[in-house]
Amino acid sequence: MDILVISKYILMAALAFYAIATIRIATRKTISMGIVGLLGLSAAVATILILTNNIYGIAFCKDIAYALVILGPIGTIAFSKVIRGW
Repeated sequence: MDILVISKYILMAALAFYAIATIRIATRKTISMGIVGLLGLSAAVATILILTNNIYGIAFCKDIAYALVILGPIGTIAFSKVIRGW
């Protein structure tokens, strides 16, 4: 195995731990912590999908990751505006 492939697998494991931590943050009682946790989770999942595309060559992973990266912050901003009351 190449050192680059090993580092990608280590990064995927670290991102899995990060995703678990953001799920814990998302289950807090306040709405703002839930939004922050879900935004972090979408960033972790998007990065894992990009790595999956690079390692295994699955083409649709890149499209799903781009959709998460674009729609995640837009949904967060829109929901925070609604909660704030415009």
